[in-house]
Amino acid sequence: MRKRVWIIGLLIALAFTTVATGGLGNRVAIAASGQAAIKNAIAKVGPAVVRIDVTTTVEVSNPFFNAPFFHYFFGEPNIPQKQEERAIGSGLVVNYNGEKLVLTNEHVIDSATSIKVTSTSGKVWNATVVGSDKKLDIAVLRLKGDTSDLATAELGDSDAAEIGDWVIAIGNPLGLSYTVTLGIVSALHRQISKPDGIGYYEDLIQTDAAINPGNSGGPLVNAEGKVIGINTVIARQSQGIAIEGINFAVAINPVKAVLDQLVTKGKVVRGWLGVKVQDLTPAMADKFGVAAGALVADVIAGSPAETAGLKSGDVITAVDTKQVKSAADLVRIISSSPAGATVDLTIVRSKRTIHLQVTLQERPSEEELYGQSSPTTASTTAVKKFGITVGPVTPDVAQRLGLQSPRGVVIIKVEPGSRADWAGLEQDDVILEIDLQPIDSVDDWNKIVSKMSDNANPMFTILRNGSTMFVTLD
Repeated sequence: MRKRVWIIGLLIALAFTTVATGGLGNRVAIAASGQAAIKNAIAKVGPAVVRIDVTTTVEVSNPFFNAPFFHYFFGEPNIPQKQEERAIGSGLVVNYNGEKLVLTNEHVIDSATSIKVTSTSGKVWNATVVGSDKKLDIAVLRLKGDTSDLATAELGDSDAAEIGDWVIAIGNPLGLSYTVTLGIVSALHRQISKPDGIGYYEDLIQTDAAINPGNSGGPLVNAEGKVIGINTVIARQSQGIAIEGINFAVAINPVKAVLDQLVTKGKVVRGWLGVKVQDLTPAMADKFGVAAGALVADVIAGSPAETAGLKSGDVITAVDTKQVKSAADLVRIISSSPAGATVDLTIVRSKRTIHLQVTLQERPSEEELYGQSSPTTASTTAVKKFGITVGPVTPDVAQRLGLQSPRGVVIIKVEPGSRADWAGLEQDDVILEIDLQPIDSVDDWNKIVSKMSDNANPMFTILRNGSTMFVTLD
């Protein structure tokens, strides 16, 4: 997906200078005050940051058996050999009911056979995994031995974070010990696909504070010295274009909400509704006749949502008495509800308000929920519109994209710089509807778009990587 990235370069001295209304003396005082606050924040959290060394065992083919000599005498043997791999990450010591535990990313310790934790003073502990959660990408470690001299960090309120707030990332990038970088909160409540293509990271804090491999699991700290996130994802490139200044951290409030379960159960049991949702843009809100809510993009077959009668295009505005103003709101409310609970959903459908009773189930694993698809090619026979070239979804295309049945039209090409490109439409997106009118063939596409002006603002229902979503041309 072609991403439109606004890179905001800020110099600390300039940022503090511009807010001063007095003379040079006032500006210098403000700059000094800001610098002191940042130093104090680092001093409060820094001693609680640890380095995590992980060893995993993987099976690899023995390279000697690839030699022609062995092929000649032994054919094509497949004799995997066990090999140790080492990786480095970061972690944060926290106080949990009087016990000092370490927070880090789940992907840092996944499949680990050995975990060692090193403090800033150089002391080393062996560690075991108490609990982990792949969805949040969070794990909790317990240290073996005396931890009395370890400092702990204070967990803050990520919901209080605002765009433009100063933040500090602390960790062990590239294996270097204890490195501090500074930036701002660039965006909140981000959702991005995971690197393995299975599922999504949700409710992320985006920051331009420099983060590199090895920083995973380290804290994102506000200017008050409180942890508001756990660093997890680094955006490196998009369509071959290098990206800088786009990094992500798991917001700390969802982590705090599941900490008890991680420590006591070893995993997180979440309520599950069985819908894929997205936020409403102003244009979508107008079309659906609602001010705010979570737009249902898709309903998973066999889910509680399907059983209760939810449909794609419904807008969920409340769960019981809790207002839903965004997709993130719905995810938080449902995830914090126990499996087996029955909830009342307030829904806007065709600009009418209705109520549905849904009994939640336990959320399946990420692997069970999400599938993967591969690229495809096809030839176009359709009208080009809005910078989009589409073609039929043939059985071969459907198979390549992981569709259960051929439906819609597939985007073959998106013209760079077009309105469709700016809206985020991509090659291999499957268009299912335009302004909620079903598209079952290229003929349907041609009939609908031929009636639209080039300046129209249609809403597309698309299927991408197994997930349905809505995109509007503004």
